[in-house]
Amino acid sequence: MESGLTSLLNVSIDFETSHLFFPRIIHWMMGGLFALILLTKVAPFLVAVKRGERTLPIVGEPMDRLRFFGTLILIAAYFYLMAVVGDLFPYTGYGFLFVSMAFVLLMSLLYVHEWTKRSVTIIVINAVVAPSLAWFVLAKLFTITLP
Repeated sequence: MESGLTSLLNVSIDFETSHLFFPRIIHWMMGGLFALILLTKVAPFLVAVKRGERTLPIVGEPMDRLRFFGTLILIAAYFYLMAVVGDLFPYTGYGFLFVSMAFVLLMSLLYVHEWTKRSVTIIVINAVVAPSLAWFVLAKLFTITLP
């Protein structure tokens, strides 16, 4: 009897895999939400397409190829370069900081419709301040390791 009660009070932590506890929870939650979205939004949409009531987006519609493919290229380059630049400054988060500044700048310039002096100034300030603020909060305040 006593050994059963004491075993309830014992906690063992496997430090080899303990860092994977919350990512697993997040993965399962995201998978569940994805399945819920598929069931509630995508399935009725596909049924409406099959009946001819709606059409598939992008197919047959004009699209902004520069922004679409530019976004895909910038996202791929962002993740690749973050690791490359991060290896130059290990455990400092500068890879995240510098690459995020360039990413935010280029994405904003890609999507801005009117290139005025005022809009470009705002974009440049935002490209410097937003990643710097995120880097400061994550790397310095919460001491989260960034690439």
